[in-house]
Amino acid sequence: MATTIKSSGLDFDTIKENLKNYFAQQSEFADYDFEASGLNNILDVLAYNTHINGLTANFALNEAFLNTAQLRSSVLSHAANLGYYPRSNTCSQAVVNITANTTDTITGSATLPRFSSFSTSIDDVTYTFSTTSETSALNDGSGGFTFKNPDGTSNIVIKEGIQKTKTFLVGNQSDNAVYIIPDTNVDTSTLVVRVFDNVGSQSFTEFADIRNAVNITPTSKVYIVREAPNGFYELIFSEGNVLGQAPVAGNQIVATYLSTKGGTANNASSFTAINKISIGGANYNLTTTKVANSAGGADKESLASIKLNAPTAFAAQQRMVTAEDYKTIIHGKYSAQLDDIIAWGGQDNVPATYGNTYVCLKFKDGVSGTVQTQTKDAIKSQLSANLAVMSIDTVFVDATDTFLEAVITFDFDPDLTGDSLETMQQTVKNKVNTYFTDNLNLFGKIFRRSALLTELDNLSPAVLNSAMTLKVQRRINAPTHFTLSKAGPITVNFPMVIAKPDDENYIITSTRFTFKGASSFLRNKLGSNTLQVIDVNSDAVVDDNAGSYTEATGVIKLDDAFNISAYEGDAIKITAVPNNQSTIKPLRNHILKFDIDASKSDGTVDTQNTPTVLW
Repeated sequence: MATTIKSSGLDFDTIKENLKNYFAQQSEFADYDFEASGLNNILDVLAYNTHINGLTANFALNEAFLNTAQLRSSVLSHAANLGYYPRSNTCSQAVVNITANTTDTITGSATLPRFSSFSTSIDDVTYTFSTTSETSALNDGSGGFTFKNPDGTSNIVIKEGIQKTKTFLVGNQSDNAVYIIPDTNVDTSTLVVRVFDNVGSQSFTEFADIRNAVNITPTSKVYIVREAPNGFYELIFSEGNVLGQAPVAGNQIVATYLSTKGGTANNASSFTAINKISIGGANYNLTTTKVANSAGGADKESLASIKLNAPTAFAAQQRMVTAEDYKTIIHGKYSAQLDDIIAWGGQDNVPATYGNTYVCLKFKDGVSGTVQTQTKDAIKSQLSANLAVMSIDTVFVDATDTFLEAVITFDFDPDLTGDSLETMQQTVKNKVNTYFTDNLNLFGKIFRRSALLTELDNLSPAVLNSAMTLKVQRRINAPTHFTLSKAGPITVNFPMVIAKPDDENYIITSTRFTFKGASSFLRNKLGSNTLQVIDVNSDAVVDDNAGSYTEATGVIKLDDAFNISAYEGDAIKITAVPNNQSTIKPLRNHILKFDIDASKSDGTVDTQNTPTVLW
């Protein structure tokens, strides 16, 4: 007779039942009624204890690996072992011009200290923004002072956050000296660490974040800042050997930083200086002029993001050799400003250009052009110049929006819903738009028609037999792609193979524009790759050979005679029928979006299943 206890199930009821079965197999408990006995209570305790031990062992094993860990403290520990330090809360930042008006008798310069404060209000909540570097200004000859960055530009970045300072006194040296900053809202990118010779000393040395260090020597002065298990931040220095010099006993460490509220401070548009500026011994008001609304604020890096980025950052090893290295390091450092990034080598470019690495950045909504330019400049100067292979240049490429136009058809059974046909048609369009927002709108995201149609079929029992035909749309406008009233050529690239011409359907079409004084649009000849300009009113051919398209490469070329003097809306929309409508995979820097205004949802009331009533 088998007497083993089965261990395949760890839930309470299964454990207890296995224990009962085991006892029932013993001669001492033959025909024993466990439910009416005191032994039943003992079985409850045994089952509970075994169940808890099983859960504990399961949880502990899950927390031992990065991919399965659920506790933030466990994920942080695994990331630290890989040399990856997750992003802290990130300050929202705005761009402003800062000026002061005085009497014209004042000469010399004025200095605006780092962490000078400005206030703003969003939905009746007040936020404080601060400068992150010292700026200066000279008298313009009329008593006006315009503060400028060290590079001479007047667009000054201010970041949301309250300036805070934490002071530490260095005691006897130990290998595990850790200094805790008791604040969960630290933006570590704003942290300034100064080490003074002693308490009350005016002489200090400023230490640098190790993540910004390129070459560490025995005399380097760096620190490590990382999130602790309780959400605070640890400040760690070298032991005086491997990571350069360390503070010594008697030194005073002063850490200054911005404590931020993250993304809640985005979209601020008006800023007022909290303090006055001292010029020539007198105090004057500061005037701020908004250049760009605040944007880029974000909360701490999520667990999913850490699990994704930590292994790739470890593989990059703080060097930029492969295209994936560029993507990993740039995204890790500037993720507060970026939604996505893609990079590829010059050998993969079309045409191939050896010696270049191409990088395309998708910035978050609201990030100003000034901040975008500063980010690109920082990537080139701080990362590419120091971490990339010599003689390899970084070339930035703009993201290209490629739109999809959809004609959705479906049968509609009014008996299965309280909505009207018109309401359901709009609901279907909105669902498609939501699908694109949630699943696409990033680099490398592939559109699969079957996946979308499945969601439409599940939208309501009244939606039956949904189908979809697609067109791909590119937009061109002046002066980005061409100059008005100046002849072409103009090239439009579609990131997929275009359908071959046939004798029944137009493969290429466009919205209206003015050509040779006539309101016109573009389309291909039936059965031909040649493009024509057609008069909107008469349907007459205005230009019989305005260009052509090549289906295999997805390239449309408009010839030298293509002269546009005006167009409707913000851009000319050129649409093409893709060769494969089931799967559309964008190329490199193309991002798929949905044009809801150019799309159509057409439902047909289903009458086939409605019985005929005979009287």
